[in-house]
Amino acid sequence: MRRILLFNPWRVTFFLSLALLVSSCRAVVGSLAMPFLYEEVTLPNAQIVRDLSYHEGDPSHPDKHRLDLFLPTVDSAGPTADVWPVVVFVHGGGWTSGDRGLRFGGEDVYGNLGRYLAAHGIGAAVISYRLQFEVDWRDQVEDVARAVAWVRTHIGDHGGDPNALFLMGHSAGAQLASYVALDRDTAARFGVGTLCGLIPVSGAGFDLADDETYALGGSLSYYERRFRIGDEDWMREASVVGRIGHDAPDTLILYAEDDWDSLQRQALVLEEALRAAGGPARRVEVPDEDHYTVILALSRREGVAGPSVVEFVSDTRCDANKRG
Repeated sequence: MRRILLFNPWRVTFFLSLALLVSSCRAVVGSLAMPFLYEEVTLPNAQIVRDLSYHEGDPSHPDKHRLDLFLPTVDSAGPTADVWPVVVFVHGGGWTSGDRGLRFGGEDVYGNLGRYLAAHGIGAAVISYRLQFEVDWRDQVEDVARAVAWVRTHIGDHGGDPNALFLMGHSAGAQLASYVALDRDTAARFGVGTLCGLIPVSGAGFDLADDETYALGGSLSYYERRFRIGDEDWMREASVVGRIGHDAPDTLILYAEDDWDSLQRQALVLEEALRAAGGPARRVEVPDEDHYTVILALSRREGVAGPSVVEFVSDTRCDANKRG
C-alpha cells in the first residue's frame, strides 16, 4: 500500500520553495521557508577550518577533493578529557549532484550539521566528492575512502581522536559511506582503518538486487544508469549488503517516517543483513520528516534525528581490533 502523506506545514513550505528555486524569487522564498525548517547553530570561526584538500595525487579535483572541519572546544569533548570523536559526513544528491557547500535560503545546510555536532563535543568533517557522470560510482567510493583516510591521518593535529571515527551519509551519500565502511578491500587499499560506527540516513542502493524495493516504487533504470559498468554484475558489485562481514562497525540506520517506501525497505534490508552477519545494528524512524527534511532535522535540538546521532556517537565504544 502506498503511503499517504499528511499535511505538514514544514513540508509544504519546503517543496513550495524548491519549486520556486528556479525563479527570480528564490532568495525571498528560501528566506521564508528556512525559519520553519532550520535551526541555525553557531560556532566560533576559530573552530571551523574550511577548504582542506584531502587528495592531491592523480587524479585530483580542485573543488571536489575538499572538506571542511568543525571542531569542538576541548572542554566540550565527549568521551575523554582531551580528544573527541569525529564524524565524516557524505552529502546526498542522487550520485549526480550536490556539494558540501550546499546553500538553501542563504543557509549552509551541511555546514550547520557540522556546527551542531561540534557544539555537542563531536568533531565533523563535511566532504565533497566527484559526481557522476564525469566519474563512476567506484571513483566516488574511492573519494570517500580517501577523505576518511585523510581525517584519520590529520585529525589528531586538531585535537580529535583518530581511533574514534564515524562515517555518516544521507541518501546517495549513505550508500557511499556504507560501502566504504563495510568493504574490506576498499578499507585496506586506502587506509581507512577501523571505524567506530556507521550512520546511514535515508539511504538508497544498499541492496540493488532486492525485488521488493522495485515493487515498492524503486526505479531499476535509475540505478542501472548509475551503477552499471560494462557487462559486470552491477547489482552484486555495487550493493552494500554483499560487503558485510563479521567485523562490521556498530550501525545506526535512520530513515524518515514519510520517506519513499522503497527507501524504507532498503533501511530494513540493511539492518537485516548486518544482524545476520552478527553486527550491532539499530534502525530508527524519524517522525514527521521526509527524504528531504530529514537532513535539516539532523541539526535540530528537538526531535529524534540529531539527538539520536549524538547519543550513538557518544555511547559507542571503539574496538581497534575489529579492522586495521
